[in-house]
Parts: sequence; C-alpha cells; structure tokens
Amino acid sequence: AYPKALTPLLAARTHTERTTMEAAFLESGTNVDKGENARLSSFVGAISIADLVKTTLGPKGMDKILQHVGEHNQSVSVTNDGATILRSVHLDNAAAKVLVDIARVQDDEVGDGTTSVAVLCGELLREAEQLVTQQHIHPQTIAAGWRLARTYAREALEASALDVSADDAQFRDVLLKIARTTLSSKLLTHEKDYFATLAVDAVLRLRGSTNLEHIQVLKKAGGQLRDSYLEEGFLLDKRIGVGQPRRIENAKILIANTSMDTDKIKIYGSRVRVDTMTKVAEIEEAEKDKMRAKCGKIAAHGCNVFINRQLIYNLPESIFAEKGIMAIEHADFDGVERLAAVTGGEVVSTFDHPELVTMGECDVIEEIMIGEDKVLRLGGCKTGEACTIVLRGASSHVLDEAERSLHDALCILLATVKDPRSIYGGGCTETLMAQAIDRKVDSTPGKRALAMAAFAKALRQLPSIVADNGGYDSAELITQLRAAHSEGKSTYGLDMYEGKVADMAELGVMESFKSKLSVLLSASEAAEMILRVDDIISAAPRQRQEGY
Repeated sequence: AYPKALTPLLAARTHTERTTMEAAFLESGTNVDKGENARLSSFVGAISIADLVKTTLGPKGMDKILQHVGEHNQSVSVTNDGATILRSVHLDNAAAKVLVDIARVQDDEVGDGTTSVAVLCGELLREAEQLVTQQHIHPQTIAAGWRLARTYAREALEASALDVSADDAQFRDVLLKIARTTLSSKLLTHEKDYFATLAVDAVLRLRGSTNLEHIQVLKKAGGQLRDSYLEEGFLLDKRIGVGQPRRIENAKILIANTSMDTDKIKIYGSRVRVDTMTKVAEIEEAEKDKMRAKCGKIAAHGCNVFINRQLIYNLPESIFAEKGIMAIEHADFDGVERLAAVTGGEVVSTFDHPELVTMGECDVIEEIMIGEDKVLRLGGCKTGEACTIVLRGASSHVLDEAERSLHDALCILLATVKDPRSIYGGGCTETLMAQAIDRKVDSTPGKRALAMAAFAKALRQLPSIVADNGGYDSAELITQLRAAHSEGKSTYGLDMYEGKVADMAELGVMESFKSKLSVLLSASEAAEMILRVDDIISAAPRQRQEGY
C-alpha cells in the first residue's frame, strides 16, 4: 500500500501523465492508442470500409474500377464483388482488416454475401459508436445485448426457412430462383435466366457431390454473353502433337507429371571434355536411348493417350506418333489435377510398375472449334458429372467479371445442396429478424435492451441501403415494409424493379439459408470483437543485434 500522503497525488495524475509514464517504459517503435482514441480509430476504419462497398449492394448496385498501380502491373478490372474489391485494397487499419477477413471467409465458405457481411458489420459498429459516445453505455453491456439479439434473430431466421429438397422438381425450381437472385446483382443480370439454368444444370450433374473441381469454366473472348453454353464433358485448351491421331475412342489416359525433354545433354555441375565430334554424338545418342526407353515404359502401360504437365520435346513426340499414341503437353497443374478427378486416373511420375497405375478413361477425345480456337473435348468421362461451362464475351474484362459472377452462383448453389433450406430475399428476412428482436426489447430490462434495439436498426439498414442504391426513397419503402410485416405479410420485401413493396414468394426472390445465417453470425461476431478493443498496440519487430 502507498503512504497516505502519496494517495491524493496518484489519484490526481491525469490520463496524459499516465500515458507519458507508460511510454517511458516502452521501447522506441512501440505506440499505444488507448481508450476512446483506440475505439474511435477502430470504428472509423471499419465503417469506412463498409461505406466503400456499400454502393455495390443489391440488384441496382454500382461497379468499381480496380486499377493496379504496380511498376509491372497496371491492369484494370471492373467488378461489384465485395470480396474482390476488399482483397484489392491495401489497408493500414487493424479493424478494417478484420472486415476484409470476414468477407474473404464468407467468399470461401458460401461464395455470396461478401458485401452484405461487411456492410452489416459496419452498420453495427455505427450504432455502437452512438451508444458508447452519446449514451455512455459500456462496450461489454452492448456486446451482451447483441448476443441476445443474435439469438432471437437466428431463431426467427430458422423459423422462416423453407425446405423442399424431398421433391426434385420443386428443389430445382428453388435452386433456379436462388441462382437468379444471386445473378441479379452481377454483370450477368440481363441474362440471369439463361445463366441460372446453366449453373443449376452444372450443379445437379454433380449428383450431390460438392466438388467444384468437376465444373470447369473456360473463357473464350469473342461473341456475346448469350453465346455461352454448357458442354457435357471436359474441355482442355491444348494442342495434340504433330502427326498423332486427332480423334480417339475408348481412350485409356495416362496422366503424368514428368520431364520429357532429356534428349538434350544435361549433366549438371560437370564438364565433359571430348577430343572428337563423334564422342559428342555418342553422348547425345545415349541421352536419346534413355528417352526411347522411357517412352517404351509409358507405352507398356497400354495407354492410347498421354497427357503431361510438362513439355514434351520433339523426340518423344515422334516416338508417340509412331506408336499411335495421342500426346498432349503442358496441361498445367490445375489441368492435370482436374483431369485426374474427372477421368478417374492418377497423376504419375515414374513408370516402372504399370500394374500399380490407375489410368483415366473416357469415351472419346476429339478436337472441336469454339469461335476461332480449337480445343480438346473429353466426352463420356469416367465420373459422368464432369462438365465445362464455356463463357463467351466481348473482352477480357467482361469475361473475368462474368466468371466471378458465375462462380458466386455455383458456390451458393453447392451450399444450398449441402443445406437445402432457403429463405425469401429482398430485405424480407432482415425485416423479419429485426421485428423479432423488437418484440423482445420491450420485455428485456436494463441497458441491454438499447443494444438489442440498435442491432435491429442495423439489420433494417441493409434493405434501406439496397433501396438507396436503386435511387428510391428508402425511408418511405422501409416504413411500408415494416407496416406490411406488422400486418402479418411475412413474405413481403422490396421489388427493386418497380420501386415498391411486394410479395417475394410471387416474384421468386429467394436466397440460401446458409448464406444469410453466415452473414448474421460473422458480422455480429466481428463487430463484437472490434467493439471490445480498448488499446491498439503497434509494435515494431525486434531488431537483430550485430553478429546474429
């Protein structure tokens, strides 16, 4: 205990003096933001990131141009995908990086809802800032209220979920509606019916499997988006070797990752001295004999198609042509891995034990034309669910954004196949969850009720932002939506094409339950984590001493 004479002096020390004393004990390069400064810094960083992507939300959302400013990379991409935008932004704020992380996880887990999760987290923190700074409610009290609100919101969400997976025709119809809703906010919105059908057909071919590797997306510039189509089989954008068969039926495919260029002298770390050119020729001939023996081992597997990840040089190419084997070189790593998956084969590197090797199988391999380009089609693959979506478009920017849009649709459909529950979109479920929380606020004592009301307000901000992005009067539409829900019209949401409140069941606006639940949980947990911060410590790495 301190002497009584010192107690008033210690109590009288200001916050500034304590901070100065603390800094005296810290090494140079270490900065500490404390209390209100730290909390404000976190709030501002997270809210600014949410505001950055907010305008891309909904079917009338705007796009962003991402321009790289690197010395060697000055490419431009146009997108409204939240995860792509946030991944491209370099940040210095710790809380902002948390928002980028939750958007990235949402993209990996579900594929869609990346913008929603960042915006909801930002809106929660905007409400928390008001509670902390104006009403002086402790962050732990707010966090406790949020946890209660999250529980009630989840219960309301689960109660509103529909599951029609028992009926195949109805389930396909729901998948089509979910795909259309997802594509409504993307570049493909004007062809959403066509691409929704493509995506659903591709996913249903998987027959319950959730391996997206079996669905390949091949981009070919030229034509228009409507020219895209689903090819039953696997397309490989490679060439067949010179003088080899152009079409093979009942193909036995050996997939390899091996060096096929040893018809050149490669004696590393050594110097070879010869006194005549004859001896040079003998060394080259020995290398060629080695390659001939390797090609003989490959042919001994009984394959009629050889696909290699690496290059195939002239000598082995001519040997394969003599043996009537189709050889395809430089199928990159993704290509050989996907090939092995869809043809049922293994990627091999040594050829001494043919009996241990599983070869891939397909009914036919042939060359087909897409626009001006030739590609290889593998039809009737061993795993029949393999398919390729060929994307056509006017430019590389259009194709890249179309691929991102289609990837989101495929991911959300696969998530729905895993968890077949679905919900109504258009701000319907957000209003439903907010209403469920509001009903509980009246019976909740203490300051936690204020935090719960703030959570409900943040949820209502999502449909409000969607309405703003469409150029509509958000205040008018949201009050109409609340009134409709209070009258028991629990399937009503925003019709963004007519600018009014309408029945989502009639319009067919549906979303994946898993995506919405992931948005709710991820955003609220991340916001709670940022809210609980009271110090930000920036520490420089420890300097190495000389000699170490």
